[in-house]
Order: sequence, then structure tokens, then C-alpha cells
Amino acid sequence: MQKVWFITGSSRGLGKSLTEAVLKSGDKVAATARNMQQLDNLAAQYPEQLLPIQLDVTDYDNVHWAVAEAISHFGQIDVLVNNAGFGITGATEAFTDEQVRSQLETNLYAPIEITRAVLPYMRKQRSGRILQVSSIGGRMGSAGVSIYQAAKFGLNRIQRVAGQGSR
Repeated sequence: MQKVWFITGSSRGLGKSLTEAVLKSGDKVAATARNMQQLDNLAAQYPEQLLPIQLDVTDYDNVHWAVAEAISHFGQIDVLVNNAGFGITGATEAFTDEQVRSQLETNLYAPIEITRAVLPYMRKQRSGRILQVSSIGGRMGSAGVSIYQAAKFGLNRIQRVAGQGSR
């Protein structure tokens, strides 16, 4: 049975590789990216399976619109992959307030909001999977990436309990 995936950060790196693999397997993908041109080749190659959606994960109105767009187009979301993110390095005290907020917003708060946007549809379907892309930094600390690792630690914790609320 064909599944519908909603993948953030689909235009580069792990997100792009995952999107390509999912499409090759025959499933459908709502592929989100800030730069839509980076999805052009996949859109041309998989026109019936791929729905490119421009998304800044830190814009919550855009998040809810993107999820609704995917549901409207495909009728469901079976797998959510919160992949979009970035890291910066440096001493904890050297980060600016904006850098700290940006790290937490992109790597923790945005995945939580996207999960909150998708969960009602999955609960209604009575099925679905949520994959939070984290890192070893979410399990153990190392110098120079404290804020990134704090976000990933939080993401690991929310993943453990997100689907366990009232049904």
C-alpha cells in the first residue's frame, strides 16, 4: 500500500536522500523546503508522487498551511519526518541571543509545532508514524555545540511521548 510522507528539509542532505528513496520505493511525498528550485529535478522526475511545498518551519502559519495543503492534495499523511534543522558551533557564552533562539526555534520548537499540526490527522486516521531527526548530541554532550544539543535532547524527549496523549 502506498504511503504519504511529509518531509521537512527535503532539498538537501539527509532530507533529500530520504525523499529520493521514498519516491523510488513508490510512495508519495509532500516535500518541504525553503528553496523550491532545489526540488525541481525531483518534481520533474516524479510529477505524480511529489508535492513540493515551500516552508519555513519557524513560521507556524506556514506550517499549518503546508500540512493542510498536503492533506488536501494527497488525502492523508502516513509518515511525518521532522528533518529540517541546522547547527552552529562555539562557546555557550559566546552565542548571541538571536543564535540561541534560532537554534531552539528551528531544531526544537518547529518540530513540536509540525508534530502538533499533523497529529490530529493521524489520530483521525488511527494510524501514522512520526520520525524526529536528531543526533547523538541529543543523547550525550560535547564541547562547542551546547545549544544545538539542548534542542536535540528536547526533541528526543518529545518523540517518546508525542503519540501517547488522549485518543
